[in-house]
Parts: sequence; C-alpha cells; structure tokens
Amino acid sequence: MLYQAHELTHAALAPYRAMSQITQYLNSSIYNPVSYTPFGKSISAFCNVFNTVTKRYGKPEWGISKTKRDGKSIPVDINTVLCTSFCDLINFQKDQTPKQAMSDPKVLLVSPLSGHYATLLRGTVEAMLPEHDVYVTDWRDARSVPLSVGEFDLEDHVDTLIEFIRFLGPDVHVIAVCQPSVSVLAAAAVMAQNDDPCQPKSMTLMGGPIDTRVNPTAVNRHAQTRDISWFRQNVITRVPFPHLGVMRQVYPGFVQLSGFMTMNLDRHVDAHVGLYNHLVEGDGDSEAQHRAFYDEYLAVMDLPAEFFLQTIQTVFQNHDLAKGTMQHRGQKVEPAAITKTALMTVEGEKDDICGVGQTGAAHKLCSGLKEKKKLSFIQPGVGHYGVFNGRRWRTETQPKIAEFIRKNA
Repeated sequence: MLYQAHELTHAALAPYRAMSQITQYLNSSIYNPVSYTPFGKSISAFCNVFNTVTKRYGKPEWGISKTKRDGKSIPVDINTVLCTSFCDLINFQKDQTPKQAMSDPKVLLVSPLSGHYATLLRGTVEAMLPEHDVYVTDWRDARSVPLSVGEFDLEDHVDTLIEFIRFLGPDVHVIAVCQPSVSVLAAAAVMAQNDDPCQPKSMTLMGGPIDTRVNPTAVNRHAQTRDISWFRQNVITRVPFPHLGVMRQVYPGFVQLSGFMTMNLDRHVDAHVGLYNHLVEGDGDSEAQHRAFYDEYLAVMDLPAEFFLQTIQTVFQNHDLAKGTMQHRGQKVEPAAITKTALMTVEGEKDDICGVGQTGAAHKLCSGLKEKKKLSFIQPGVGHYGVFNGRRWRTETQPKIAEFIRKNA
C-alpha cells in the first residue's frame, strides 16, 4: 500500500497545485500592480516554493551539447551504443578529427544505481569530456521495466558491467561513482580470475562502500540495526498501475529520498526558506542555482527490490567483499587476482555517507597489484557529492584522475 498511498497523495494535491500555479501567475504578472508590492512578491514566492516541493519530477535532461578543447567549442552528441533490459550505455561523442579521437582515453563512468538518475553526474561528465572519450551507464527506472523481463540483482549488476567493459574493449578505464564501486571491483576481480582479455586498464573507485566497517557513518549504522526481513517488509512495495513495471517489487525512489532528506532536514528547510527569500528579493541567480540543484536532487527512480536487498545484505551487513566471502555465480570473488588493472581510490574528507577509509580498503584487498599501480587520494574539504561534483572536483580531483588514467594507458 506504500506506493498507492504515495500516488494518492500526489493526486490529492493536484487541485491545490493548480490553484497555487494560478495564484503565482496572477501575483507575478507584469500587468498586475500587486506583483510589485511586498505582499504580491511574498504570495508569489510562497506559491513557487509549494509548487517546487509538491510537483512530480521526471528524468532530467543531460543538457550537454558542447565542450571545449584547445580553447575551441566542440559540439557533442549523446548516443546510445548498447541496450540491456535495465541499463543503456551512452556515449558523449565529440565532433573532432580521428587523430584527436584516438588520443582520448576511453572511460566508462559507472553511475550509482541508488535512487537518482545518471544525470546526477552531469558535472562529472562535463569535467571529463574535453580529454576523454566518455561512456556512462544510464540505469532504467525499475517502475518502467515490465515484470516479464525478470529480476535484477547484485550479480546481474556485476554481469552488466562486465558486458559493458567487454563491449568497450581492453583499453577502457572504469570510474565507479559511490555505490557501484563494489560491483566494479567485483567485476574486475572476476575478469582477472578468468584471465579475460578485456580486463580494464584502470579502475577509479570514488566514495564507494568497499568496507563499511571502517569509520562507519549514520547510513552504515542504520543498515546494521535492522535485519534484512525488516527492509523487505517496510520499504519494499509493488509498482501500481498504470506504470509499465506494474506488480514489480521495488524499493521506491521517494522512500530513499525521504530518508536522505530527513538525515539533513534542517539543511533542506533552510534551503527552501532561502529560496523563498531569494524570490521575494528578486535574486534570480541564487534562485536559479537552487532550482537547478533541487530539480536534480528530487528526481528519483525506483530500484529493483532484489538488487537493493542483496546490496544491503552483501555490502552493509555481511561485508562479504571485505571479508573475502563474496560469491558471483558460484565463484568466489578474489580481488587479489587483479594484477593488470591499476587502482585509484578517491574519498572526501567530510563524507557523511561513505566514511574516509571505506573506499581506500580496496588497496589491501588488491594485494596482487604492484604499489606503482595504486594511488589513494583524499580530497580535503568536501563531502560525499563534492567527491565527483563542484569546484574542487573540477580543479583538483579530476586532474589527478586524468593523470592517473594517462599514466596507465
């Protein structure tokens, strides 16, 4: 009934949103003298915030149509190069000469399958584009995948990454952002154990939960306080009609979003108060920045229930990868078998979701790698999202990753 209640709430709010939109339009119209008064601006701002909080957010657009190289603007086309039931592999193809294209290292950017769309990595892609051939995993919303397609669990996640790596060839460099770090490390290990000719040149794990026993955060502790049956009973529900994935069991995106919002409730309340004040004051720049962030942050998708539950149990409760007990299709996952794929880990000093040291634990697991093929980096002064987005990502973290990739190309 969880999903049905959510849908009914949206339906119940529909007439109020319509009234609010009309009121906002009337109190912000240049033809209405009241719109120039403090009262009119306040009413318009209140309605604007109400509309922002209660509207339904769809999948955002990438909004990337060009990049710069050698000071020149270059057009960019976004093409889907491979499709699976639960994910599309997309390529940001630059309009450049074959010689320039050959000089760009091929990068597979693995986006999180954790509630937000791959477009959350827009800033990550923009920083990588000028000097790299960028491919991104664009995960599908589980509520749009028909039940007839079947289930999708953590092992399927690893298989999908292996399929993409093989498709791109042995010269690819893999970057995992947050949650998929576990799957990327497992995929690299399985490929090494099988002496796969398409083993990636390097893998960069950014803010990922390789070993959540290290410096545990509130998120990690919450996963430990409940057994898996609690999660199955309290946060798993079925997709209602008329979605394409009707009757599929999912972990709804709105449930995960509410969890993240309540973790930092004061911050989000202050942000919306700030939005109200910016609207009243007519500060268009601050209002636009706020709206751009929340348009992305509030756009969420559903996760397949089996993937979510298996991830909770394997990564956050049993610590299977860290303990050396993780299995993939009946085969033990052994990161120590990795000898060809260079490893870089990136962590944020102030990360309150994935504590410092959790990602760096990968270096100990990859004991078969020579030290010259390893690099650990902790970005000072940034939290979880600052690891892959923002000013310090562009000016400090990304250049180090680019250098690491070229060194191991």
